[in-house]
Amino acid sequence: MPPSTLVNLSHPDRLFIGGEWVSPLSSAALDIVSPSTEQLVGRVAEAGPADMDRAVAAARHAFDTGPWPRMTGPERAKILTAIADRLEARADDFAHAWALQVGIPLPQAQASARMARGYFDYYADLAAQGFEEVRTPARGGACVVVREPVGVAAAVVPWNAPLATLLLKVAPALAAGCAVIAKPAPETPLEALLLAECAAAAGLPAGVLSVVPSNREAADHLIRHDGVDKVSFTGSTAAGRHIAAVCAGRMTRIAMELGGKSAAIVLEDAPVETVLSGVLPTLIGLCGQQCAAFSRILVPRRRLADITEAMAAAFQAVQVGDPFTAGTQMGPLVAKRQMERVQGYIDQGQHDGATLVTGGGRPAHLDRGWFVAPTLFTGVDNTMPLAREEIFGPVGSIIAYDSEEQAIAIANDSPYGLSGGVFTQDTDRAYAIARRVRTGNFTQNGRVIDYTMPYGGFKQSGLGREGGIEGLHGFTEVKAVFLPHVPAHLAPSHLASR
Repeated sequence: MPPSTLVNLSHPDRLFIGGEWVSPLSSAALDIVSPSTEQLVGRVAEAGPADMDRAVAAARHAFDTGPWPRMTGPERAKILTAIADRLEARADDFAHAWALQVGIPLPQAQASARMARGYFDYYADLAAQGFEEVRTPARGGACVVVREPVGVAAAVVPWNAPLATLLLKVAPALAAGCAVIAKPAPETPLEALLLAECAAAAGLPAGVLSVVPSNREAADHLIRHDGVDKVSFTGSTAAGRHIAAVCAGRMTRIAMELGGKSAAIVLEDAPVETVLSGVLPTLIGLCGQQCAAFSRILVPRRRLADITEAMAAAFQAVQVGDPFTAGTQMGPLVAKRQMERVQGYIDQGQHDGATLVTGGGRPAHLDRGWFVAPTLFTGVDNTMPLAREEIFGPVGSIIAYDSEEQAIAIANDSPYGLSGGVFTQDTDRAYAIARRVRTGNFTQNGRVIDYTMPYGGFKQSGLGREGGIEGLHGFTEVKAVFLPHVPAHLAPSHLASR
């Protein structure tokens, strides 16, 4: 089996189960293909259903009998901080993995990788604050409200942002005291395997984290397993519905961050430069393969011409190319199937009567790789597939509106509700609109996603929240313990002496 290229993996031919690098029970492997060259660049071991059984058994043993869930929050925090140190030391490897597998330009991957340790630092700080709160019941005495770990958690992550989505699950789950089974997407297994190396080097107890890259059959076996207490999933709404149905039968806890079709509402007073700087990165970053992309741009009819002209010029100026070439601003789509999907939406949009302003196909200077030029439509109606379905590519649709009420109605006329934004110089007006748009996240003059704040969606965009204290609480169960007196270790005099 050839090595996984250029990310310094120690055991590309192994799975990480029970604190050890073990051979899979079959000879299956996952090919890593560069989306910019279409060439095989590496191969890693693939987990099958029987390997998932091994991972669940190891996690159950670690949770049911091991030290991790019984440590105090501060004790776990020390190991989380040690993992953060190793993430920082391996930042270049994480960055290279993302650029290699997904095609994001390397400087963008490097900037993101340098922030990776922050996820573990943040949840280490929360864990160090403890998980017990003393309250006074109505009838007197004491009640200790405890947050205990939910148990064995399966973290199923997508291919578009494999490190960030992985850390949003693994860091809070470990902080809470859970045992975690990480199932990366088959297109992007490298980040999870690198994280396993970091966790092992930091002294995480055996079985607390397992990493099992796999395809759909084994992943489905994992989410159906009776030994799994929670499934945390990021991916498509269609896959989320399937997971929700599977887990409902045995009351398995779930958290889901799913699709989006987010609207950017441009108001009359918004400077063109502000609109461009806020919208364009969401449509070309990751080649538009972002669930929170501003793929619907709602523009006052009076400003339709100037906004369209400026956005078209900005789209045309984007440097599209190989992620490892200096100056590249947008790389390829992740796979041939994704390129064909995006091209299908572009063709459908033209058939439906939308006006193609710029883009619409492969850039002329690129004869290989799964590239689509930044594409802009106008004359889009909110009933068209362009405006209703998640394309997951560098395609923006400009929709004209005649009043603020109509803009809000268009923004809300969607099965999704993940993100959104408003472009205006009036913060009070921005907040008033934010409260009326049914999305989990909303930003004035751009888009902000911050792992220290809750992130998730309304409607078909998901269930639950990741990030912030809410992300930690999602991996806990709440227990109320009634006592005649406050336990000694929580008594005010004891706490004051600490």
